Amino acid sequence: MSERHLLADVGGTNTRVGLADARGLLPDTVRIYENAGFDGLAPLLAAYLCETEPGPIDALCAGVAGPVRDGDAQLTNHDWFIAAADLAAATGAARVRLINDLQAQGYALDDVPPAARVPLFDDAPPPPDATRLVLGLGTGCNVAVVHQSGGRLFVPPAESGHSALPHMADAQASALIRHLAETHPHCPVEAALSGPGLMRIHRWLGGAALSSAQIVTAHEQRTDPRATQALTLFATILGAVAGNLCLHHLPMGGLYLIGGTARAIAPHLRDLGFAAPFTARGPYSAIMRDIPVTLIADDTIALAGCARHLRQTAHA
Repeated sequence: MSERHLLADVGGTNTRVGLADARGLLPDTVRIYENAGFDGLAPLLAAYLCETEPGPIDALCAGVAGPVRDGDAQLTNHDWFIAAADLAAATGAARVRLINDLQAQGYALDDVPPAARVPLFDDAPPPPDATRLVLGLGTGCNVAVVHQSGGRLFVPPAESGHSALPHMADAQASALIRHLAETHPHCPVEAALSGPGLMRIHRWLGGAALSSAQIVTAHEQRTDPRATQALTLFATILGAVAGNLCLHHLPMGGLYLIGGTARAIAPHLRDLGFAAPFTARGPYSAIMRDIPVTLIADDTIALAGCARHLRQTAHA
């Protein structure tokens, strides 16, 4: 009898839950829950199991939006502390794995269907088995570096969204970063490059209080010039940060953008000027132009990454 695995992609706002068997994620089992409706991940998963009645759970993997230490995790943009022991008690799973949510996205790259891969620029075909980089933009921001090793994927954890925003030659971007430092003293990348970050940029430019989705819509409908200015500034900083990260890791297999904010802004990145700060790297400009940039349009793919991680660690 095939094992039954429980999977969770835990963001700062929503949690996606699904089941997997030996073949991988079972798409029809995926459900989305608002975190605000639960006191923690354990009761949320218990509610899912009560609703779906899948039978015994053999293993559980959750990709969580925060650092994982000693098997437990604290979400960065929500007040949940997640203990592996609590998840085991709530679900009956004998094996519980917590990984960073971007690690889950990285482990999923080989399982992304072609229809969910949206090339954003006309780049050179990537070499086989090359390093890849996943950059997530949603409630927060983070990255995952994806390495191939002996037919398996190796995706180390990272918290790059809380590394500092770079020095910017663009005067307006530099002024924005100084402003963000007033409320975020360590000046993290995600203070600008996230859904809430886009809202901060728009307000700093004198815009009305709009959600990130409303800002993108206002830009598309040309109803708010400040929305276009905010997105242009966002794309400029994103190009600089993504370019720095790519120089750190040389992901010649591609840069992959994921997350709700990424899906909203990706169609506009070319026109907003992302490419110039991304590729302007002196003698390394030609290398940067050869890095494919792709949007992952499937917002449940991290669950497939959790399933792969469980398969890879089954005998660890």
